[in-house]
Amino acid sequence: MRLATWNVNSIRSRLESLTAWLADQQPDVVCLQELKVQDSEFPWAELETTGYHTAIVGQKTYNGVAVLARQPLVVLRTGLQDDTDDPQARLIDVQVADTRVISVYVPNGGETTSDKYVYKLQWLQRLHSYLQRHCRPDERLCIGGDWNIAPEDIDVRNPGQWRETVLCTREVRVAWRRLCDWGLIDAVRQQYPDERLYSWWDYRNLGLQKNDGLRIDHWLVTAPIAAQVSAAGVDKTLRQGDKPSDHAPVWIEL
Repeated sequence: MRLATWNVNSIRSRLESLTAWLADQQPDVVCLQELKVQDSEFPWAELETTGYHTAIVGQKTYNGVAVLARQPLVVLRTGLQDDTDDPQARLIDVQVADTRVISVYVPNGGETTSDKYVYKLQWLQRLHSYLQRHCRPDERLCIGGDWNIAPEDIDVRNPGQWRETVLCTREVRVAWRRLCDWGLIDAVRQQYPDERLYSWWDYRNLGLQKNDGLRIDHWLVTAPIAAQVSAAGVDKTLRQGDKPSDHAPVWIEL
C-alpha cells in the first residue's frame, strides 16, 4: 500500500500534472493540500475518470484539503470541531478500509511577530486536542500533509538562514514533538535517520537546482503503521517541468 501527500498549490493549476501522476504512480491513498477552490469548483469529473474516490473540504481562494483513495472512503470529520470559530479548511479525517487517514494543512504563520503565527501555534495545540478527543495511538492512523514545520536542522539545507523563522522556531518544534509524544512517528525520518531530504524549494534563486530546500511535508503515523513502513521518499519529478508546485509529493510504502 502506497500513501502520498502533496501540496498542489492550486488544484486548477496542477490538475493535468496530478492526473498524469496518478495514472503513472497509482498510489493507493493521496492527501492533497492548498486546493484553493470551493467544493463546487473542485474538478470532480476529471478525478472520477482516474478511478479514485475523493473527499474534500474546500475554501474559496485559500487552503482546502482532500483525500483520494482507490478504495471507497468514509468521511469521519472535517475541521478540528472544537469551540473555536475557524472558517479555514485545513483538515479532513477519513476511513479507508482498516486505516484512518487525515490530510492536514498546518498554517504557515507568516512572521513570528504576526497574528498568523499566534494562530499557527494555537492550531497545533488544537490539533493535539483533536487527537486526544478523537484518535488513539494504538489505531491504524496516518496523518499526511504540509505541516509547515522543519522538525530539526537536518531538515533545512541552510539552518542559519531559517533559524527562528516560522517554519523552524523553537515553539513550533516543541509543538511537533508534543504531537509525536502523543503517539506519532515521523515515517520518512524513520527510514532515513541521517539523510537530508527536502520536500519544498523556493521558486526563486534556483532553489531546486541548488537543492536549497526544507522538509516540511510529512507523514506522522501511529506505531501499528510505523511497524509496516518498508520504504519512503520524495518524488522530485513533480517539482520540475511546466508550472510545478513549490512542493513535491512525499510517499510511504506499507
